[in-house]
Amino acid sequence: MQKLILLGGGGHCKSCIDVIEQEGKYEIAGILDNEKFLGQKILGYEFIGTDDDIGKFAKKGYLFLITVGQIKTVSIRKKIFSLLKENSAQMATVVSPRAYVSKYAKIGQGTIIMHDALVNASAAVGDNCIINTKALIEHDAIIEDFCHISTSAVINGGVRVKEGTFFGSNAVSKEYVLTDTDDFIKAGSAYKGIA
Repeated sequence: MQKLILLGGGGHCKSCIDVIEQEGKYEIAGILDNEKFLGQKILGYEFIGTDDDIGKFAKKGYLFLITVGQIKTVSIRKKIFSLLKENSAQMATVVSPRAYVSKYAKIGQGTIIMHDALVNASAAVGDNCIINTKALIEHDAIIEDFCHISTSAVINGGVRVKEGTFFGSNAVSKEYVLTDTDDFIKAGSAYKGIA
């Protein structure tokens, strides 16, 4: 079983841990975050270092997953992703056994597909994305890098969600529409595309 380092120890990290444990593909070796958390634990997993330790663990062949959440801005997740790239670190892709991902869909590196999410045929999800609990990504939809499709959101067929976008809980898109880059779609809204 490959060893995995988690980057960020907040609430989203707890949800990620649950999905990782259920998938059973990786062994969580610990969490990197602010040095003030060193020695503390989340769900039994210890904070073992900071972002400065990425290079050390990368050289040892550990895999990484960014477990910082994304709501108002994607900047922290992008910054950590850049650090991983600079250190030639390998990123894990995590898919809950309770999710459905079509064999005709594509999922990028560093992305997590959470419990009860659905990714249908010919959909493509980019790198470092969060497809959260019960989200639906319909046929031919494209989710670009660094996006968070939140809980129970519906991305209908042919939609293109541009890089860095947050698509809120229970929001629903019209089919074949486009978002802006770094867009923020409010929870519960009906998204009809760029005006």
